[in-house]
Amino acid sequence: MTEQPAYTRLTFDPLADPAAVIVAGAARFTVLASRLIRLEYDPAGRFEDRPSQVFWFRRRPVPAFTVEREGERLILTTDHLRLEYAGDDAPFAASTLSITLLPDGPMWRYGDPDTGNLLGTARTLDRVSGATQLEPGLLSRDGWAVVDDSRTLVFDESAWPVDRAADPRVRDLYFFGYGRRYGDALRDYETISGGVPLMPRWVLGNWWSRYWEYRDGELLALMDEFRANDVPLAVCIVDMDWHLVNVGQGISGWTGYTWNREFFPDPAGFFARLHEQGLRTALNLHPALGIRPYEADYAAMAERLGLDPASGVAIPFDIANRRFADAYFEVLHHPQEAIGVDFWWIDWQQGTQTALAGLDPLWQLNHLHFHDLGRDGKRPFIFSRWGGLGNHRYPIGFSGDTVVSWESLDFQPYFTATAANVGYGWWSHDIGGHMQGIEDRELYTRWVQFGVFSPIFRLHSTKNPFHERRPWGYDAEVLHITREVMQLRHALIPYLYTMSRLNETDGIAPVRPMYQDYPDHEAAYACPQQYLFGADLIVAPYTAPADPDTRLARQVVWLPPGDWYHFFSGEYYPGDAWYACYGGLDDVPVFARAGAIIPLGPRVGWGGLDNPAELHLHVFAGADGRFTLYEDDGQTLAYREGAFALSRFEQRWEENRLRLTISPPSGDATVVPAERVYHLHLHGLAAPGEVVVMVDGLSRPLAFEVDEGREVVHLAALSLSASATARITITARAAPLAARRDRTAEKVEQLVKAFRMDSLAKLWLVSRLDELAAAPERLADFGVDVSPAQMRALLETTQGVGAHYVADRAEPHLLVLWNNRESPGFRHHFAQLRPHKWAAHERYGSSWGATPRFRAIRPEGARWRLAVDYFGLHIDNYGPGR
Repeated sequence: MTEQPAYTRLTFDPLADPAAVIVAGAARFTVLASRLIRLEYDPAGRFEDRPSQVFWFRRRPVPAFTVEREGERLILTTDHLRLEYAGDDAPFAASTLSITLLPDGPMWRYGDPDTGNLLGTARTLDRVSGATQLEPGLLSRDGWAVVDDSRTLVFDESAWPVDRAADPRVRDLYFFGYGRRYGDALRDYETISGGVPLMPRWVLGNWWSRYWEYRDGELLALMDEFRANDVPLAVCIVDMDWHLVNVGQGISGWTGYTWNREFFPDPAGFFARLHEQGLRTALNLHPALGIRPYEADYAAMAERLGLDPASGVAIPFDIANRRFADAYFEVLHHPQEAIGVDFWWIDWQQGTQTALAGLDPLWQLNHLHFHDLGRDGKRPFIFSRWGGLGNHRYPIGFSGDTVVSWESLDFQPYFTATAANVGYGWWSHDIGGHMQGIEDRELYTRWVQFGVFSPIFRLHSTKNPFHERRPWGYDAEVLHITREVMQLRHALIPYLYTMSRLNETDGIAPVRPMYQDYPDHEAAYACPQQYLFGADLIVAPYTAPADPDTRLARQVVWLPPGDWYHFFSGEYYPGDAWYACYGGLDDVPVFARAGAIIPLGPRVGWGGLDNPAELHLHVFAGADGRFTLYEDDGQTLAYREGAFALSRFEQRWEENRLRLTISPPSGDATVVPAERVYHLHLHGLAAPGEVVVMVDGLSRPLAFEVDEGREVVHLAALSLSASATARITITARAAPLAARRDRTAEKVEQLVKAFRMDSLAKLWLVSRLDELAAAPERLADFGVDVSPAQMRALLETTQGVGAHYVADRAEPHLLVLWNNRESPGFRHHFAQLRPHKWAAHERYGSSWGATPRFRAIRPEGARWRLAVDYFGLHIDNYGPGR
């Protein structure tokens, strides 16, 4: 060992400022923030000042607070919390410890259940088809959350985890009393626990992985095939068959460190070939079974650990042992990195115990591997399962071996977004599903579309020839669609990389639930099928198969207050409303807020990972907006010394004019191209009367064209030096400049075109669209020709009314009803089974009646029924009860 390992060269600051600490006999309270208090109880008064596995940085600026003592009783008051403790060395109990959120509650008493917790994430989705139970998160509708840190390990002077050796009566809690200030809660949590690191830029591209016995030539040929099909990749992972597997003697081959030379005769040359194509790579690890005598590095490991290599005794996996850990990295891993391994896939599946009580081997592997990979100044990250609170410091997450099913896909958007409630924003799923199930072209396509709008995109499946993950493995349509979106994924990297930087600096996860940004809107808690994607986009992927009668997929989305646009079609949507989206196989429901500026790189068939020399700015009209693009070298830690550039784009909006400014990058201009070509796409505009372009104060002619169908103005390419400032002014031919064409009739025609319906009936229906839109009850004349699913699609699209059922989320059932125009003709009736009869539930109405603009129903119990109609037209009937 030549130097102290990186995982022991950590920076902690665990000792709080003494001015923030109040001791009351056997209790100690530390005011970490105005809404965050550490609560400790130790009968012996030996309080813990060492960093724990979760909390590393307790020394923070001291917020204002006061302390009053009434005999033994203590009252601690910050600007936002009032803590009351009975004192007299009283153990924490509901009668001795309480905290009230100021000014008027709620009050938490020690031991209160957190019934409103919005949940966090789970260790793995292994073998899951559909939903799984999630751990508690840091956000709660109760207004408070409590983290019990009493039994976590702490770090000793050498930054190695050790047992606290504490009295079992000891309590060490962190009280988060943030109400609905969810962003503040997460930022303060990451302030005291450590932040999320900036991702290397290339991890945001497309990954290929498959559990398969590839030979090196086969895998390289597959990469050539991706390139020939214009499907870009950034990462090619080699699963476990890189090492010896069939070792005989009844020994499991899951763990291994010796190259299978039959498959990979020249590993260094293989890695070099991948790197020449611009690809990064990882090897899969299953380290639980230790190092057996047949391993090439067995003798070296034995000597490092003081064992006799001639003994032939297997070396057990002992990651809790510092000496073993040092040898584990230096003997088994560093030589592989020296020949080309870029990172490691820690595929841990074997248990939660180590020789050190309380130390989960998964947590230890994540912690050590992350810091070890960054030992030489490289930007570190890992690829592993969730190891519990604090693992937000160690992205990327591997969500495990899911079952191939629509239920698995349907759960993953919710699962991914909800993980942001514990700061864990970088899940990577097996896109397409891992194992079992029924392979289906539609399911595969929808999974790829979701994957493109997820934190990390990775195609993967198990060792079964009937699982297909190659985009060209189905048919020409699937190839066309998936190639388009996988090219879009690489084009999205400028946007995503900026979101990674925002995650590091501001604690804002790239994918997060709606209520994090809209905590005061009840609707934000009732749309688990959608999520915020970065700063300015909402994604609601299709996660169910197309209906056989409409022949379209359906998804429901809530758009918050403001103005919104469909990212691809350009259709305008007024906010604070619900919409049912119907789409063909090539559709993805993605929405951009008015004022948004989304920077995309060019669409490419390969590459697209570097700071682009061409940038497409998609500008969405209707409000002021800005975007600050972050760029650096993409892979080192030099950005921490200021080696990064910020390019600011800003639009100013008036009724008849849009002004767009492209400012030169500030900071280190060497990390951006000296000349950059801008393609400007201005969404939501009518044909302009005038376009004026000024570059550094000089007029520059620039042609434009108008896509009237999508309501987009496309400007000709604009080339700018890194020092130039461009100002583009778009003036209306006739006010207003915004184009907000009502597309209802167009959408209904598209619906009818897709319907499985007699062609004469389609002709009659389309010919009477205006009449039916004004008097939808006339649809009853259609009788048998319109199926319930078709009726629902027509009414939802033309009337702005609907109902949606979501299963298997935070609660067993969720029913959402909406009535955007508050039409009196839209009625519903919710009934719940009582002991002997059906009865209307008192919370949701007692009879048929007009439905309000929005209502969320969360049925209690196993049997319930919801019926919905519009002027007597049946929309839908939900529920297990009949």
